[in-house]
Amino acid sequence: MKEIHFVLNGDSVSAIIEDNISLLRLLRDVFNLTGTKEGCGKGDCGACTVLVDGKAVNSCIFLAAKLEGCTVTTIEGLSKNGELDIIQQSFIDNGAVQCGFCTPGMIMSAKALLDENENPDEDEIKRSISGNLCRCTGYVRIIDSIKDASLKKKQRRND
Repeated sequence: MKEIHFVLNGDSVSAIIEDNISLLRLLRDVFNLTGTKEGCGKGDCGACTVLVDGKAVNSCIFLAAKLEGCTVTTIEGLSKNGELDIIQQSFIDNGAVQCGFCTPGMIMSAKALLDENENPDEDEIKRSISGNLCRCTGYVRIIDSIKDASLKKKQRRND
């Protein structure tokens, strides 16, 4: 058992954890943040993607013990004051949400991409979500949503 301290969705938090607990289990079981989904449990499907220090990680294989001093952002941390993040709204506007199981991980991967590169081309978008599996959409609407979010971010910045 050890105590860790980190920032979770903008709030300083701490937790006493077992050395082998995954970030996914910490988020879901300790902090009750269930937007992050468990798909494969092996880091293959991307349903559990969250941001650690701005980088997309598979929380099912990321040890929570590595979080000391880090900043973690989950799907719950994207909306502000009841307003959805541009990426979340773009997924809705473009019909990219079907069953919704992969959606939080897809959005978090897209967030990491757009925070690093505001103007990605289609190949860069495809690479950024290549670790996220979707069984419903065929990816076209997901890619269109990320393109749309990129445009909206640029428009907001220029306004």
